[in-house]
Amino acid sequence: MSGSACYHSVQNLLSSRLLSKNLKIKVYRTVIVPVLYGYETWSLTLREERKLRVFENMVLRRIFGPRREEVTGKWRRLHNEELNDLYCSPNIVRVIKWSRMRWAGHVARMGEERKCIGSWWGNRREGDHWGDLGLDGWVILGWISRRGMWVYGMDWAGTR
Repeated sequence: MSGSACYHSVQNLLSSRLLSKNLKIKVYRTVIVPVLYGYETWSLTLREERKLRVFENMVLRRIFGPRREEVTGKWRRLHNEELNDLYCSPNIVRVIKWSRMRWAGHVARMGEERKCIGSWWGNRREGDHWGDLGLDGWVILGWISRRGMWVYGMDWAGTR
C-alpha cells in the first residue's frame, strides 16, 4: 500500500472532531509514515523531497483543519509555516535524512565480513548508482571511507 492510499484510508479519522489533534498525529506517525518502508536507504532528489513535503502538508492540513481569520471571519487554509509551528516535529524529509545517517552508522559498525555496503552502493565496477547518490550519499560515503570501512578494498576509481 502506498502512502497516498494509506492516507485516503484514514482521512476520515484525521478530519474527525471526535479525536484530539495529538491522537491524529499519532495515527499519522504510526499508520502513514511506516508505509515508507526502507526510506533510510533512499537517495532523494529535490523534486522527491518537495513531493514528500507537499504530501506531509496535505496530511497536516487535514489534521489541523482550516483557520478563521479574526478580522474578516473567513475560513482559510493554513500556510506551510503555520503547519510547521503547529506540528512541532521534524518534517518527513528531515526524518528520512536522519534515518539515513543512523543507518550509515549501523553499516559502518558492521565490519567487512557482512559486506552490506556493496548492496547499498551497487556494483562499483559497473558504476551503478554513483550518479544518483545525492549530497547525503556522498557525505555518508566519505564518512565511511575515512573510517576505513571500504569493504572491497578498492580506491575511488573502483580498482583494487
